[in-house]
Amino acid sequence: MSAGIFWLASYPKSGNTWTRAFIASLRHEEPEEVDINALHTGAIASDRGWIDEVLGFDSADLDHDEIDLLRPAVYRWHADEAEEHGYHKVHDAYTYLANGEPLFPAACTAGALCIIRNPLDVAISFAHHNHCTIDQSIANMGNPDFAFSRATKRMDNQLRQKLLSWSAHVESWADADEIDRLVVRYEDMRHDSLATFTRICSFLQLPDDAASVQAALDKCAFEKLQAQEQEKGFCEKSPKHEAFFRKGKVGDWQETLSPEQIDRIINDHHAVMQRFGYLDADGNPVPALPLEQIAA
Repeated sequence: MSAGIFWLASYPKSGNTWTRAFIASLRHEEPEEVDINALHTGAIASDRGWIDEVLGFDSADLDHDEIDLLRPAVYRWHADEAEEHGYHKVHDAYTYLANGEPLFPAACTAGALCIIRNPLDVAISFAHHNHCTIDQSIANMGNPDFAFSRATKRMDNQLRQKLLSWSAHVESWADADEIDRLVVRYEDMRHDSLATFTRICSFLQLPDDAASVQAALDKCAFEKLQAQEQEKGFCEKSPKHEAFFRKGKVGDWQETLSPEQIDRIINDHHAVMQRFGYLDADGNPVPALPLEQIAA
């Protein structure tokens, strides 16, 4: 039996990097903070080099659809060769290929941690990430065909990633019944950290005792990640951006978005926002309802 891959799946700017910093901190036995430029939890699923090393040829010779048809076999190979679980970041939605096969096969998947965040806050962070206006960010999040690295005239280090709309992305992973999965909200990660990360550790088959979880949380506190980035930079930050670890704030939309922008996001994502507690019973936006108040 192979160890299998745990996919750390999220729409961008939803807490994936913090989660990886936590996992690295948990596995790092030394008392000092883990280096944010050496997290070593595993390559992102769309990393071209990670794919090419298995294929044995340059994927640049293929088009996007041809590469996607090969990706499941590459993931199966990595899982078969691994001696322990891998923890790999994913921004792709959980989609199916032209041959009916899922991009992320159940046979090599130990589980999927699905991290979601209030789209009202995602819109702000995603605008900074993409170096665009918030209005453009909102449009991207509502676009059912939105994708990263989809250019055909140049080769990116990342393969094409079909994100779909924010709602479709969230539901694609949350409802992927053929794989084991745990859905967690960024807001609970921030406001109920010990309990939420303990659940994460139990799911990911990592040490989940309170002392270990709290020690890892202390080492990867958001403020410490910010300080590290300010001191020595962060390899995953685009040169266009002032900072990767910007705010990490819950409810930033209340101070930043206009009423019109809030309405657009709610109109685009009402059903999924309601499902995961980002709207109250009357359809009004909230940072996040307590879990016990969300209807099953």
